[in-house]
Amino acid sequence: MPEYKWVGETKKGKTIRGELEAADEKMARLQLKRRNLKIKKIKEKPKDLFAKVSFMQPKITSKDLVIFTRQFSTMIDAGLPLVQGLTILAEQMENKTFKRILKQVVTDVEGGASLAESLQKHPKVFDNLFVNLVAAGEVGGILDTILQRLATHIEKAQKLKSRIKGAMTYPAIVVAIAILVISVIMIFVIPVFESLFKDFGSALPLPTQIVVNISRFTKNNIHYMIGGFIVLLFAFKKYKSTKAGRKQVDTLSLKLPVFGPLLKKVAVASFTRTLGTMIASGVPIISAMEIVAKTSGNVVLEEVIMDVRSSIAEGQPIAEPLSENDIFPNMVVQMISVGEATGALETMLEKIADFYDDEVDAAVNALTSMLEPLLMVFLGGTIGGLVVAMYLPIFKMAAAMG
Repeated sequence: MPEYKWVGETKKGKTIRGELEAADEKMARLQLKRRNLKIKKIKEKPKDLFAKVSFMQPKITSKDLVIFTRQFSTMIDAGLPLVQGLTILAEQMENKTFKRILKQVVTDVEGGASLAESLQKHPKVFDNLFVNLVAAGEVGGILDTILQRLATHIEKAQKLKSRIKGAMTYPAIVVAIAILVISVIMIFVIPVFESLFKDFGSALPLPTQIVVNISRFTKNNIHYMIGGFIVLLFAFKKYKSTKAGRKQVDTLSLKLPVFGPLLKKVAVASFTRTLGTMIASGVPIISAMEIVAKTSGNVVLEEVIMDVRSSIAEGQPIAEPLSENDIFPNMVVQMISVGEATGALETMLEKIADFYDDEVDAAVNALTSMLEPLLMVFLGGTIGGLVVAMYLPIFKMAAAMG
């Protein structure tokens, strides 16, 4: 359906502008007249030639989703019908990709589909958790409350993800710069010294000879090295995309010396917060466990949660099967057990999630504090060693002249 850009005037003489979808210009003018607007200008919006090229469209961020969810919740709480609220949000949405999806959702809802069914058609934006909570909110008549919980959940989950990314970004940047600096030295600087050392007429010290040999190899094979790295990276991604490869990578990541315990804490925080949000929203625990498993992001954790789900379906309490693996600490199991016994499971899960959020914060700070000096030693030792190796022949010559 074509889009039209328009400029209109209200009864009070205020000029406003916007965009709308209509079958033709006549229908577009009719829609504006229904809003009691005097049309000053209207024209069809040029089609976006790259609308179907996904990588050239703006990405929908967690911030976009949170703002939409909170605003939608406020509109429903104020008594606005679903279609009207969605239409207003679609019109004012700045992100073109999100705007296009919201318009499709409006069309589906107008066609008789439920909100959850309409959102389910866009899994890259609205995941299983979002869709199932919206469905529970529609059935229970508490959609505004559910959307507020969803917005809070997305914000906290994104905050947790940002902490991990922040911890990984610093060492990655330092290592990348170190590799770049060392490559420049090896390819451009060392050959200059090598040509200088040829005039000395004597054997080079062993450290200098090793550095010169590495420099020759790097200079002669740099294109093979870059190509090999790209091939290895592609092969790793391809292997990780397979079921067996992803399972092996996820298993190894949880067993890493420093990062493994951190990833387990993140997994516990994510599991407890998501499960707590779903139970508090009225989703049956069997369904909630399945959704939590699918949104866990780790195959090992997904299998553990699905095993727990099977045990619950057979009549066991949650705490008992959780204690049979090494991902969930004993303290978490005991707190969940108390929550089940007292009938306040969602509250207990929220407390566990808050506690592990703080634990992740402390672990990230400790990791950063440990990595900073190690990276400085690595940089200083590597570059300093190269410099010393290059100056050894000069020191040797100076000693001989003395």
